[in-house]
Amino acid sequence: MTHIIFFEKPGCAGNTRQRAALIAAGHTLERRNLLASHWTPDSLLAFLSPLPVADWFNRAAPRIKSGEIEPEAQDADTALALLISEPLLIRRPLMQRSDTQTRHVGFDSAAVDAWVGLGTNPACSRTLEGCASPIERCASPD
Repeated sequence: MTHIIFFEKPGCAGNTRQRAALIAAGHTLERRNLLASHWTPDSLLAFLSPLPVADWFNRAAPRIKSGEIEPEAQDADTALALLISEPLLIRRPLMQRSDTQTRHVGFDSAAVDAWVGLGTNPACSRTLEGCASPIERCASPD
């Protein structure tokens, strides 16, 4: 399987479920603290640049939930400055395959399955994205 560098918020229940899904699929993880990492514009853009700017943000962050920051209203430079100054705003997890150096943002189960393989039931539409996602409990394929 794959060795993945996994940038997470320590103590985040969503990240715990995401790690468990990856480990259950046979992957190994190198856990890193997203909030304590020293992000530069280039290092963060290596993860985020394929996505629309609004998708760079953690929708569960208090400043976003309160409406203080509107991800859709941000240009790339402003968004990047916000994310570097306040890493809690970064959508998580950030993941990087150690073998190919490819990167992935967030944890939509279908997208992660296509990227590294989760061995999930394709009939299950649940995702492990975000803090409020339920634990994926899908029936085993027949």
